[in-house]
Amino acid sequence: MSGDPSTDERQHEDALAVRLEKVGELRAAGTEPYRDSFERTATAIDVIRSYSALEPGAETDDVVSLAGRIIAKRDQGKVLFLVIRDASGEIQLFCRPNVLGDALFAAALDLDLGDWIGATGTVLRTRRGELSLSPTDVVLLSKSLRPLPEKYHGLSDTETRYRQRYVDLVANPEVRTVFETRFAIISAIRRFMEGRGFVEVETPMLQPIPGGATARPFVTHHNALDVDLYLRIAPELYLKRLLVGGFERVYEINRSFRNEGMSPRHNPEFTMLEAYQAFGNMETMRELTESLITGVAAEVLGTLAFEYQGTAVSLASPWRQAPMAELVSEAAGRELSVHTPIAELRAECERRGMPIEQGWGAGKLLNELFEKLVEHTLIAPTFVTMYPAETSPLARRNDADPELTDRFELIITGREFANAFSELIDPADQRARFESQAAAKAAGDDEAMWVDEDYLRAQEYGMPPAGGLGIGIDRLVMLLTDSASIRDVLLFPHMRPEA
Repeated sequence: MSGDPSTDERQHEDALAVRLEKVGELRAAGTEPYRDSFERTATAIDVIRSYSALEPGAETDDVVSLAGRIIAKRDQGKVLFLVIRDASGEIQLFCRPNVLGDALFAAALDLDLGDWIGATGTVLRTRRGELSLSPTDVVLLSKSLRPLPEKYHGLSDTETRYRQRYVDLVANPEVRTVFETRFAIISAIRRFMEGRGFVEVETPMLQPIPGGATARPFVTHHNALDVDLYLRIAPELYLKRLLVGGFERVYEINRSFRNEGMSPRHNPEFTMLEAYQAFGNMETMRELTESLITGVAAEVLGTLAFEYQGTAVSLASPWRQAPMAELVSEAAGRELSVHTPIAELRAECERRGMPIEQGWGAGKLLNELFEKLVEHTLIAPTFVTMYPAETSPLARRNDADPELTDRFELIITGREFANAFSELIDPADQRARFESQAAAKAAGDDEAMWVDEDYLRAQEYGMPPAGGLGIGIDRLVMLLTDSASIRDVLLFPHMRPEA
C-alpha cells in the first residue's frame, strides 16, 4: 500500500482495466462472466460440520457443490489454493490439474480475488489438516471488476467504510458480526413482546401531521392529493388510536425520521421500538423495559456484565430509580425543582454558561440543568422519573404534583435508551397541551407539536388508561456490540454527498 490516495486510485483504475479486458476475452471465447444461477448442494459450514472427523490426508468420494466469493488465492505451480466465503463461513478449494483438467485449471489460475465462483468436487483433508474441496469443475459466476482491499491493510478509512458498506462487510469480518448481533437483538425483542401478549402492527410513515414527539420533520408533497405530508417522527399517536379501537397491547419496530443534526448518537433515520399497553402505567412500562433489556442481553450476549468503550457496565437488576429534581439538586449542591422561581433557575443556568431562551418555564430550565449536570454521569442503568409537564406534552400529570408527569427516561452509559410514561387520556388536558405546543411553534420553535384534531377526536371516544414505551434500538445495539458511533450499527448511515 502506497498510502498515497492518488497512487492507490491509479492502481485501482489499472486493475479495473485489466479485469474489463478479461471480461471481453471470456465473452470472445464463449464464456459468460455473469451467470444466471448456480445450484449448490451445501454451504461452507455444512461441509465443516459434516466432515469434522476426517483425518489428515483422507479423501472421500462424496460430491459437493459450493459457491462463494474468492477471498484468498495461492498459486503453488502444480496446485492452486482458493479460499471462498459464503454467508456461513470460509472453505478452501484444493485445485489440481490432474483432477480439474488443464483447461479448467488454467481458467482457475486466471480468477481474481473478489470473483464469485461455483465449484463441484469431493471433500478431503490435506496432509496439513485443511478441510478442502477438490473440485472437478469450477465455474465463474460473477466477475469482480474492482479489486478487494489488500489483505493486511484492509479497508480502514472510516468514512469510506460507511459509504461502501458492501466492501466493508467483505474486508472486515467483525463488521458482519455487529450486524448479525443487531439482527439477533431485533429477533429477540419480537419474541419477548409476543411472549407478553403484544401484537405487532404497522402505522403510516407518511403523515398529514407530524406527531408523537417534539422534533423537526421532513416534508414532502403528494401530487395526487395536492397536500404536504411528513415523514413520521414517531408512531405514537397512531398506536394510541389503536388502543381507542380496542387493541390492548400493540407494538411497532418502526423507522422514524427527524430533520435534525447528526452526531455519533444521532442519524436522521433511526429504528425504535414503541409499545402501548392498555390498563398499564409508567410502572408497568418500567418493569417491561427492565425485563426486556436484561432478557435480550442475556440471550444475545450470554451475560449482563460487559464493557462499553472501556467502561464496565452491569445490567443486573434491580435498576436504580430517582426523580429528576433530586438528581439535579445533588449535582447543583442546592435544592432545585419545578417550583423553584424561574429567575433562580435562569441564574443557575447562566452561572454555568448554559444557553437559554426567553419563554422557557421552570420545567424546561430544570430539564436543561439535568442534561448539563447529570445525564452524562449516569453509567449504571437509571430510571429518571418525575419529568416536568412542560417537557412532556403526551404524559399524564402526577396526581400529587400536576407540574410533574408520571414519566421516566432510562439512562445507561450517560445516554438515553428509553422513554416511557403513563399516557395522557384526558382530551381536554391533551388539547391544552397541544395548544401550548402550537403557541411555541408560532413563536419560532420548529420542534414543537401541532394540534392533531383527529387524535383529539379519537380520545373523545374514550381511551383506556395505558402505559407507553419507546426504546432506541440503534442505541441498544451500540451498547451490546461495544460500538462507539451509531453509524457503526447502521448498514447504510446517511453521509454528506461525495465531492
